[in-house]
Amino acid sequence: MSKSLIILGSTGSIGEQALDVARKSGYKVRAIGAGKNIEKLEKQAREFCIEAVAVFDEQAADILKTRLADTNIKVLKGEKGILEIASMKADIVLNSIVGIAGLRPTLAAIEAGNDVALANKETLVTAGELVNAAARKKGVKIIPVDSEHSAIFQSIQGSPEDSILKIILTASGGPFFGKSKEQLADVTVEQALNHPNWSMGSKITIDSATLMNKGLEVIEAVHLFGVEADKIEVVVHRQSILHSAVEFTDGAVIGQLGTPDMRLPIEYAITYPLRGKMCSRRLSLTDVGTLTFEKPDTQTFPCLKICINAIKEGGLKPAAVNGANEEAVALFLNGKIKFTDIPVLVKKAADAQKAVDSYTLEDVFSADKAARELVTKTVDCKG
Repeated sequence: MSKSLIILGSTGSIGEQALDVARKSGYKVRAIGAGKNIEKLEKQAREFCIEAVAVFDEQAADILKTRLADTNIKVLKGEKGILEIASMKADIVLNSIVGIAGLRPTLAAIEAGNDVALANKETLVTAGELVNAAARKKGVKIIPVDSEHSAIFQSIQGSPEDSILKIILTASGGPFFGKSKEQLADVTVEQALNHPNWSMGSKITIDSATLMNKGLEVIEAVHLFGVEADKIEVVVHRQSILHSAVEFTDGAVIGQLGTPDMRLPIEYAITYPLRGKMCSRRLSLTDVGTLTFEKPDTQTFPCLKICINAIKEGGLKPAAVNGANEEAVALFLNGKIKFTDIPVLVKKAADAQKAVDSYTLEDVFSADKAARELVTKTVDCKG
């Protein structure tokens, strides 16, 4: 199966696994982009003989250009460079950039007429209506890469849209499942980064620990599958074997099971509607033995409920909670706030964002900026 790819965020966890899929399945990688890890970027660029590499950090881009001077690889820099490679023609653009920084590259890929394999949930969280409208206008597909949304996407294949009764969105529960608010008061960054099942980047791992990631996924699912938030049930499934499921009007529940390995949803997004080669470990149900399902504790982990309320209110509320969370997580990782401060700051930003009936791309970034400023101002005042 011949496919040409562009991979944004190629040095992160998802990007590296996407390259592993390309390596094993023989896909052509036309271009890659990332923030500033030039050691990894140089190695990737040489191995895959890519046409262009974009580096968001302009100083790092200049260094990489010198290091690749013996090749014909074009080195681009800054956000402009990321947007340029996102606009190159390819069968699919895989966007695994972290945070709202991935929004404009997704729109650039869509505008160029490229299908998008979306691992950047913030694209739909912050501007889902705008992104979906752009995709419809250009006639391109947005295929989810997150394991949960890929599982839902796989489960609904061949079923009419109006046959979906409920989406069952699974959550691992993170490293602090079963803990009380009091027990979370003094957790360390190292403890929060110790995810029981998945190997992910630091930001998404902290989001998993607060259940913010699951809240963002509820918002993303609303935009991906056209369902109301009330039709999405979050279920804690500690084993991370059932990646999510769909209940249909006739009572059937169809889900996708597999080992906790992102290479499966990555490859499915690339090969859809076909299925490719096996790039991850096979699942043995007898080895797993037991699957458990429990309700999430939204009192101890309020970020989930904050996100659900945000998508119900709509407008720019989701952009505000996302921006506040990105800022708060960065502060926590840098030792500036406590773990339990994250939901407090996110809710404060959500409450401060005024309700609107419609919005523009500029409005999204304004709401994001305002939420971040509110977080930093609140922390500075407390300090």
